[in-house]
Amino acid sequence: MTEEQSEETPGGGLSVKEEDVEKENVTEMAALDEEEEEEDEETLPHPEILDIFEEGLAQLVQDPLLCDLPIQVTLEEVNSQIALEYGQAMTVRVVKADGEIMPIVVVQNATVLDLKKAIRRFMELKQQREGGVKQVSWRYVWRTFLLIFQGEKLDDDKMRLKDYGIRNRDEVTFMKRLRKK
Repeated sequence: MTEEQSEETPGGGLSVKEEDVEKENVTEMAALDEEEEEEDEETLPHPEILDIFEEGLAQLVQDPLLCDLPIQVTLEEVNSQIALEYGQAMTVRVVKADGEIMPIVVVQNATVLDLKKAIRRFMELKQQREGGVKQVSWRYVWRTFLLIFQGEKLDDDKMRLKDYGIRNRDEVTFMKRLRKK
């Protein structure tokens, strides 16, 4: 303590400087209490925040650039659509045996493994939205099925799609492997 702070008034109370410091501390404490009360008032429960977010996302998806996306869109799907618009990604149309076409978005320099992972994400999201099969063994899927582009098997996971000649909007067939006897 400095000499000025330790001086007492004749009545044994605090000096003028000490009283000013005490008033400042009380004022600061009151301000902090008010801020905490305001924070408590602004805090929303999780379900309400989720509703607000979903409403905003639904409005965002109405944009012409993003109108092809489902209502329960993920951030990954939005980023993929934006990358498509800027030419940083391409759509590979994967045709299943039943004729269903899966539009799969991958980056321009994607490998066969990247395409397989994108197919997996696409199918998992589709199953979540439709409430289908819960668990799929992707190891089994890739042992049983293969991808074919213009008669050529895409069996090298490390090879880039461009090296197979695959470009934007090209069709790749998802076909069952023939058994070896």
